[in-house]
Amino acid sequence: MDELSQKVLIISFLSLFVVLIFVAIVNLILAYQKRQIKFIQEKEHLTSQHENELLHTQLEIQEQTLKNISQEIHDNIGQVLSLVKLNINTMEGQTPETLQDKIEDSRHLISAAIKDLRDLSRSLNTDYIIEAGLEGAVEYEVEMLKRTKAFEIDFQIQGTSYSLEEKQQLILFRIVQEALHNIIKHAMATSIRVILQFQPNYFVIQIIDNGKGFALTPGTESSPQGHGLGLRNMHNRAKIINADFHIHSTIGKGTQVTVNLPLTEKKLSYAENSPRG
Repeated sequence: MDELSQKVLIISFLSLFVVLIFVAIVNLILAYQKRQIKFIQEKEHLTSQHENELLHTQLEIQEQTLKNISQEIHDNIGQVLSLVKLNINTMEGQTPETLQDKIEDSRHLISAAIKDLRDLSRSLNTDYIIEAGLEGAVEYEVEMLKRTKAFEIDFQIQGTSYSLEEKQQLILFRIVQEALHNIIKHAMATSIRVILQFQPNYFVIQIIDNGKGFALTPGTESSPQGHGLGLRNMHNRAKIINADFHIHSTIGKGTQVTVNLPLTEKKLSYAENSPRG
């Protein structure tokens, strides 16, 4: 083979090699673009799922709040107004001193009813959770339970308070609300403890009751798939905000629900200076 033929062959091989490299690069770029498109689509799908879950959570909060308000009006405000009506119906024929006492008593009762109604009207909107903060919203929920006088309530805030994202507050509040509802409906408990722990790297919620408890099979403490819809909902909601959900229950000894939310440095920058006990 002469020198010219060798050069042509070498150039042909080099050209083919360059074409193959080019095709490989194009294929890599196309594959990368496909992965990017798939990633964006999956991200949009997850975002849509999160938004739908948040909307569903807000609606559930409103539904449960309306039930609480209905019960509150029936048990407390209705009773207060009945006492006012009784005072009015028994005013006739009373001495001036007794009449004045009844009027003063009725005035205090009506003021208390107005305050309760004002508080209830605020809770109709889920925005009150953001306005009051998670602490205030949970405390209000606990106060509603206290008024029933059906439970001994222990509410604790531990650590230095800091702000959480709105989405996290809504999800965590709904988990608390649902856990308390489960206790009221199923646990046959007499005491409830609700603890909010503001730790440096974690925000922890614990809800503990002394009710009848139930059997947990191995492996279901952090993934209660074999249990009721309420527990599965709490577990799934915790996953949305990357929180760990654990439940511990012993028959005859009560139940403890724990939600552990890891924090980032960005969240820690929101910390306030007011210490909590």
